[in-house]
Amino acid sequence: MLQAMIDIGSNTIRMAVYEIKDGHATQVMKRKHTIGLSAYVRDGVMMDEGIRRATETVEEYRDCLAGMGVKNVVAFTTAALRNAKNSEEAVATIERRASVPIRVISGEEEAVFDFVGAIHDLSADDGVILDIGGGSTEIILYRARQVMRKQSLPFGSLALKVAYVQGLLPTPEEAEAIRKDVAKSMDALRGDLPASENGIVACGIGGTFKGTCALYRSMYDLPEDETRMDPKRFGEILAHYVSQNPPKEEDAVRLMLATPDRIHTLLPGLILADVLAAALNCREVVYSDSGVREGYLYSEILRN
Repeated sequence: MLQAMIDIGSNTIRMAVYEIKDGHATQVMKRKHTIGLSAYVRDGVMMDEGIRRATETVEEYRDCLAGMGVKNVVAFTTAALRNAKNSEEAVATIERRASVPIRVISGEEEAVFDFVGAIHDLSADDGVILDIGGGSTEIILYRARQVMRKQSLPFGSLALKVAYVQGLLPTPEEAEAIRKDVAKSMDALRGDLPASENGIVACGIGGTFKGTCALYRSMYDLPEDETRMDPKRFGEILAHYVSQNPPKEEDAVRLMLATPDRIHTLLPGLILADVLAAALNCREVVYSDSGVREGYLYSEILRN
């Protein structure tokens, strides 16, 4: 059986097709468009242009899947449409125009799917999962591979870019404003941290950590399959880019090669990751390519 999933995120809209055999799923195709839906929110309302661009992308995926004979299609959306004041109307419009039902998953559900998707790649019994999206951030604290606390923060890499950064890259003043905003949201979590004198291991998922991992490997001359990062170095990386002036040529090349479609959102996301890692006492961050889509697949499709 072929199963398609369309993930309408705050920064990207992705489509993945899985071949399911004997209860196991293998990804056979994936596509994405960087739409930046969070940037189309004004005064909490999703603008018509954002709805139009989302509709066109879903229609393109729908036609591709139909041409390939894929009949099993599920679509869901997260923070950008979930948090909009006109969420119900906007989602209904996309559904009607694209003829694809769309499920709006809550922040709580998103955190659960993140955990289920990521737990397959985790070796640590205790730790934290961090999913920095475009419009929200999910934090899942777990002990003995069981969820202890789930928290959804109402901002992500694109939302921070739109709210605080005027140019392509943040200035020191803009970076400090982001840090202060994020730090306020972390106070409520401090009492729930897993006890560990040496710090905990974080699993980082989502586009910010994917781009950060690529930039980290480039900056520290690491092999292409390295996924482990020392969060104390996040500040070192940011120092190369957070400035009143453009980055040096070699640093600009690294950034363009590492994350060409996320140049404008990577640094706000990395500032957020830096604050989270410090607040949560993370000794290591490990990037995982599994996340909400895989968690949805395991929880909602493969279990049936």
